[in-house]
Amino acid sequence: MNSLTGYTIAFDLDGTLIETAGDIHRALGEVLSAEGLPPLPMAEVRKLVGGGARLLIQRALQLHGATRNDATLDRLMNDYIAAYAANIASLSHPFPGLDEALDELQGLGATLCVCTNKRTDLSVQLLGTLGMQHRFAAIVGGDAAPNRKPHPDHYIHAIRMAGGDPARSMMVGDSIYDVRTAKAAGAPVAVYAFGYTDTAPDLLGADAVFTHFTELPDLAVHLLLR
Repeated sequence: MNSLTGYTIAFDLDGTLIETAGDIHRALGEVLSAEGLPPLPMAEVRKLVGGGARLLIQRALQLHGATRNDATLDRLMNDYIAAYAANIASLSHPFPGLDEALDELQGLGATLCVCTNKRTDLSVQLLGTLGMQHRFAAIVGGDAAPNRKPHPDHYIHAIRMAGGDPARSMMVGDSIYDVRTAKAAGAPVAVYAFGYTDTAPDLLGADAVFTHFTELPDLAVHLLLR
């Protein structure tokens, strides 16, 4: 297989690297309960992830036909983050085949980084708790970027923080946020078929969709060296 030395691969976090829906569902349920609202079904929560905690809460409230003012949303976001961080990986784990795929990509010489709308401190905490932080040359949350996804600045900043060249990079994600970010940055993008999206993966406009991480190394070689 061709070398990927000099190439950088940026990964989304929730729904791409890590199956985090259980812990997100848990923390969101605590916030909704405090507001007198029932928890949402897990299937609905999986569709709401990707835009950050504040948007997650806004969209969850909308599904209940509820709205809150900005000050209340700020409080609910802080409550959610506290509940989430208190037990951040109790129900979270890497997707099947991920570790082997990352081993192979790094063995090919690729540099890996994380580009996520999750807060940087939470992203570092999660990956550290799962023993994966060392794999990534940079972990760039939405709070650490000039403009968060789907703005291309987030992606470009993450690639450069990892010491890479955006012209020699690609995005791996699961949602429209990831696809729009990569397309705006002029980078190829592959989408994991079992992540968090309210649009069918094959309708997101990605360059490729994969169903298992064993496919990713060959796919990365194809998209980066074509």
